[in-house]
Amino acid sequence: MVRIFRHYLSAKLILIIGLETLVFVLAIRLGLAFNLPASAAAGNPLSLLPTIAFVAGMLVVMNAMGLYSGEQWTQTQSVRLRLMAAAVLVVALILVVTKLPASVTIEPHGFAITGLAIFIGITAVRFAFSKWDMAALKTRVLVLGTGPRVAEFAQLAQRNRNYMVVGYVALPSATDHRVPASMILPVGPDQTLASLVQKFRVDQIVVGAGDRRGTLPLQDLLECKLQGLKIIELSTAFEREYRQVSLDSITPTWVMFEDGFSQGTVRSALKRTLDLAVSAAMLVVALPIMVIAGICIFVESGAPIFYRQERVGQGGRVFSMYKLRSMRQDAECDGKPRWAAANDERTTAVGRIIRKLRIDELPQIINVFKGDMSFIGPRPERPYFVETLARQIPYYWLRHTIKPGITGWAQVCYPYGATIEETTEKLKYDLYYVKNHALFLDLVILLATIEVVFTGKGAR
Repeated sequence: MVRIFRHYLSAKLILIIGLETLVFVLAIRLGLAFNLPASAAAGNPLSLLPTIAFVAGMLVVMNAMGLYSGEQWTQTQSVRLRLMAAAVLVVALILVVTKLPASVTIEPHGFAITGLAIFIGITAVRFAFSKWDMAALKTRVLVLGTGPRVAEFAQLAQRNRNYMVVGYVALPSATDHRVPASMILPVGPDQTLASLVQKFRVDQIVVGAGDRRGTLPLQDLLECKLQGLKIIELSTAFEREYRQVSLDSITPTWVMFEDGFSQGTVRSALKRTLDLAVSAAMLVVALPIMVIAGICIFVESGAPIFYRQERVGQGGRVFSMYKLRSMRQDAECDGKPRWAAANDERTTAVGRIIRKLRIDELPQIINVFKGDMSFIGPRPERPYFVETLARQIPYYWLRHTIKPGITGWAQVCYPYGATIEETTEKLKYDLYYVKNHALFLDLVILLATIEVVFTGKGAR
């Protein structure tokens, strides 16, 4: 994992994006070179504009098709179908780029060469990643601890593609083992922690012990540290590998001394400025779409077209959030708030469409303009659910230390949450954003949101 502006990115993801960016650059330059005399193509400053526009557009298209998320990096059937869909968008993108002001027109033969180069290059990169044994790039991890605090990490480690757990070391006082017995490595006079590190070629030790007083092999850990081995705490491993905060690690002391959870004045002012500028522009663009959707809602089920609902914002302040109505007018006729369910029978025919396309969320741009919300932040919940969740989930209130958002890290990483268990999982992602929020992470979320909207992932 590589940390960029407090956000962790997979080194393999960075590598594949870098290689495919090179493919896009070479492909468009090759098309221009065959389109123009070689000297003109090399020295024409105007040819730089379509190159930059094309590469940026291609990366957005690939991201929108979900080809840079999850396991969509290798040559599987799903990836092949997504690549075919992306190819259709590529053709449209090339046509748009060649019409840019002061651009260089690509003739049919140059157009064909560009498309062929992209097809060959992307196929080669994806094939290499699907066939190449990535074990050499995986971090070999030894986990110190076998108790309840390590249980979730052990479960997630079984399908992790970035690291390999070589084993777990039980502490002397441990009696409750929550990891596979076959993975527990014995430690004694003949086999120390340092010898295990050498035997299994360990790159990193993760300390997952809850109570460390008098239990940690400090001398062995110090010896490993001085030999250049990286030693990290379990909470850091969760953040790095899964981009979420482990709720078991949170204590008041941890929040106070851990890096993050900062609310910088400059950053807040810049984000508010961007929210104002973008929301004003988006209101103009979104207005025709909202008018058409509003007419459809009125024709199907009458007024009201808009739905106003109380939500909890920054600092626990309650505000009215606006949405286009997607459910029947008697959706909560009993007065009891309920989460939306999959294939919810309360949703109207128009509602199912606008929820799938996220059109029902567009009026929230007004909330952003007013300052109740930001474009990016934890999703605001209703007061009834907040009171219920705060009683059952430790540190739930931490998500209210920043402004809520239309989209957020939890929304792009986890499907719709309609139970206490699912909300607890989403909180882990929300707290990761609260701890590490920066403009770079906002950009990552924005790009991921394009994929969510494009694929309809998680909509109900």
